[in-house]
Parts: sequence; structure tokens; C-alpha cells
Amino acid sequence: MAAFHPRHHKLFSHHHLHPPGADLRRLFHRLTIASSLSIICFSLVYLLTGCCESELTENSEAKASPRDFLVTGSGWPYGRNGTDPVGEGALGSGYPSLENSSGKAWTATRKLPQALIIGVKKGGTRALLEFLRLHPDIRALGSEPHFFDRHYARGLNWYRSMMPKALEGQIVMEKTPRYFVTVDTPQRVHSMSPDVKLIVVVRDPVTRAISDYTQIISKAPNIPSFESLAFKNHTTGLIDSLWSPLWIGLYAQHMEHWLACFPRTQIHLVSGERLILDPAGELGKVQDFLGLQRIVTDKHFYFNKTKGFPCLKKPEGSSKPHCLGKTKGRAHVSINPKVVLRLRQFYKPHNQRFYQMVGQDFGWK
Repeated sequence: MAAFHPRHHKLFSHHHLHPPGADLRRLFHRLTIASSLSIICFSLVYLLTGCCESELTENSEAKASPRDFLVTGSGWPYGRNGTDPVGEGALGSGYPSLENSSGKAWTATRKLPQALIIGVKKGGTRALLEFLRLHPDIRALGSEPHFFDRHYARGLNWYRSMMPKALEGQIVMEKTPRYFVTVDTPQRVHSMSPDVKLIVVVRDPVTRAISDYTQIISKAPNIPSFESLAFKNHTTGLIDSLWSPLWIGLYAQHMEHWLACFPRTQIHLVSGERLILDPAGELGKVQDFLGLQRIVTDKHFYFNKTKGFPCLKKPEGSSKPHCLGKTKGRAHVSINPKVVLRLRQFYKPHNQRFYQMVGQDFGWK
């Protein structure tokens, strides 16, 4: 009989204590525990995410809609005068879309202008633009793009890219005073949009011409005198109506081109004189013309006696009122009264024709 070896007995005993089935059961048990923990973790994440989402939704619904900001101007995401706080077009890129109470997204986009200030030079177009930019429903380009008179070949896509971003319901506009006197511009504007609204600031053509010359001489002090440029013949008193400061004031001649393309109802005339004496009154009419609520009112202005020009009252967060640049409201060069009288005689029939054409008498002497 073979001898019994203790080592063999140990191996035999181990084999019987831990059979292969036990290892499988232990492995299955561990997998079951791991699966249970995964399900528990997933459930916790789901519950936490759902709670946070509900809280965010409630907070979102409790906030005022952007339309409230548009009406009141309070809390408006853009800066004063329609500028973006973190760069032009911030809302359209890299900035969260605004939502109204119905959950509809408000996203700023670039679009072609729905309104244009087309003239006239030295009539008060800069003042009008700056005053209008107080309105939260207006987004206006600060510079003059000169698209329709100088850069038309660049195309509408280029023109659109120049515009500030705007929300749905806001009016995009720009001003280029030379449009009014450029023959090709009315048809080009009509091709862009037959429904565009046009604004023209007109001013006594004699005063406007002197203001124009004052600006010219400030940049080129060595040019000839106003009198020598205004007359073709000093002896006969023949006016040089092709000299730019005088030619621009032939309003009826220029308006004819615009009325050939647009109905009178799409053209709003602003009195340059009234814009100085009663800016809120003129702004009210412009807001009506654009279909906007009258938000810019007399509470926004005060008259600067030193400049002889209206200024905007102190904006929120600013230590001083906002007046237009030094060139606005500056003293005109002195012109011989006889020359002024001759110019008034020259413009009188042209002014009367203009009044009849537009159905509005501006009362120029």
C-alpha cells in the first residue's frame, strides 16, 4: 500500500474547500454590487440635474423680458447711444442669447438699414443722429459709410457688414448727408429697399452755406473769401450756383430726384432751426415717423447758452453732460450783409418751389 504523503493531502483538501463554482459566484457577486452602485450614481446625477434645471427655469421666468428693457431703457444690454458694452455686436457672438418670457431667443444680427438720414450737410444731421441714438429701439452707425455715393461697387453684403448688430424689432439706420445731392443715390436706395424711411434735415440755405464755408476755412484757411467764391461776377451780382456750399441749398432740385423714386409719405423733413430751439419736439415727430414710442423727450435735453446749442443731460454714470463736438454751434465767419441779402434774393424762388413740392413752409427769409 502506498504511503500517504502529507503534501498531497493538503492540495486535495484545498481543492475541496474552494471549488471552481465558488470563484464564479464571487465574481458574479462583485459585478452585481458594481452595477448597483452605477445605477445609484446615475440616479443621483439625474435627480440633481433635474432640480438645477427646474430652478434655472423658474429664475428665467421671473426675470423681465428684453422687450421691457426696450421700452424703459433700464437694464438695457447695450451702452448709451446704441453701442455695445463689450464691443460692437457682442450679443451676436460670444454672448448668451436673451430670452423673453415665452422662451423665444433674442439674437442680435446685422441687417440692412430700414431708415436713412440722407441730408443735408451742415443742416443738423449729426445732432439728430446722436439724439436718436438715445432710443433703445434704434441701432445707428456712428460713422458715415458713403455706400450709395462712393462705395456702391462693394455690394450690399459689404454694406450690411458695416451696420451695428440689432435685435428683432430694432431699427437700423445710418446717416450720410451727401446722399441727398447725389443724382444716382435715390434709385440705388430704392433698389435696396423700396420701403426704407428717409429723413432730411433742412436749414435756411443761406445760413447753411455760411456754416459750410466756416467748416471749409477751418480746414483750409488760405482759400479765397466767401464773397469771391459765391459770385461769378461781382459787378452784375451773378451767383455761382454750382459752388458746392450754394448748390447744396437748392433743395427743390435735389428733392425732385427722391420724389421720382419714393412717395412723399416715406420722406420726413426735419427743421434744422427747430431742432436747435425745440429738440424734443422735432425728435417726437421723427419717432412717430419711424413708428416708435416717444421715449426721447424734453427730459433728455438742456440748452447750452455758451454754444447756443442743445446738449444731452448728464448720462447715468457720467460726471458731466454730453454736448456735441466743438465744431457744433461754433461762430460763423462774418459775411457782408449785402452779400447775404443778395443770396436771400437768389434762394427765394427756389425755397418757394421747395415748400410747394413738399407741402411744408419752413419760413426762411
